[in-house]
Amino acid sequence: MSASEKLGLSKSAKEFAENSINTLINAESSVHGEPESSVHFHEASSIDTVVDILGTAIALDDLNLLDEEISCSHVAIGGGTVSFSHGTTSNPAYAITEIFKNSEIIVCGGPVNEELTTPTGASILVNLASSCNEFFVDMTIDSVGYGAGTKQFDNFANVVKIVRGKSNETLEKDSVKILETNLDDVSGEVIANTIEKLMENGAKDVTVTHAITKKGRPTQLVSVICDSKNVNSLLNILIVETRTLGVRVRTSERFLVPRKILESDVTLENQNFKVHYKISDSDHFKLEFDDVKSISNVLNISFNKTEELLKEQIKKKND
Repeated sequence: MSASEKLGLSKSAKEFAENSINTLINAESSVHGEPESSVHFHEASSIDTVVDILGTAIALDDLNLLDEEISCSHVAIGGGTVSFSHGTTSNPAYAITEIFKNSEIIVCGGPVNEELTTPTGASILVNLASSCNEFFVDMTIDSVGYGAGTKQFDNFANVVKIVRGKSNETLEKDSVKILETNLDDVSGEVIANTIEKLMENGAKDVTVTHAITKKGRPTQLVSVICDSKNVNSLLNILIVETRTLGVRVRTSERFLVPRKILESDVTLENQNFKVHYKISDSDHFKLEFDDVKSISNVLNISFNKTEELLKEQIKKKND
């Protein structure tokens, strides 16, 4: 019987503990280029690691937090160097970057030249937090918990703070990056090609607005909405494709109307198709553009007519 079963953990707590251990094992395996069954796990083989992860699982279970939305702040990983069994390397350790890779967690260096995030802590965090925010989330605070570490720092307290509360928002909210640049010497063909490449490489939306700048010069203001993880790649596309000499970057919060993406089977002109559409709580729905476009081309009828016929069928199915 595993330790999590002996402790009587709930299914959610058990899954969290197992996922955290697996995250750690996968990272070590990837870093060392060896199978998971044979690699020496510098962190996962430690009793402290097991205690940390199972202890966290027990606390989450006792507080009934595993079914709630958990958000974290940006994670400081420190700086300088870190020593382990293979010697000394620059901080963060290889396992840390592997664990945070492709996650929603945003990391930042400093504020001291010491290790501030361990692989165990990173594994716990990526399996716990569903979002990462630069600023404190809007909520009514119900309770606050503090935990102090043993390491002493001169400029800040080595304390972790957990705040529990109720969201004040009726809409979903997230944080996005906005990239902006002014183009006054670029053709429409170049802009169109740039928009296509930006969307293919992770941009959520691209807007081009006509404007007037200094000396009455006409310009095109290109605005790109994206996630933090895509900023660098999209910046590179903007610079390479448009030859712009500068791009402004800012963080913006946005509110989202809750929606679901559904799929429906439809039949038009004796042909069967699958159509995806977004539907909000108000029952308003919008068809996926690419699906309508594809069906329109197959049937050789106008986009507007295709959209109208598809909406009629979906409404009948939902009534």
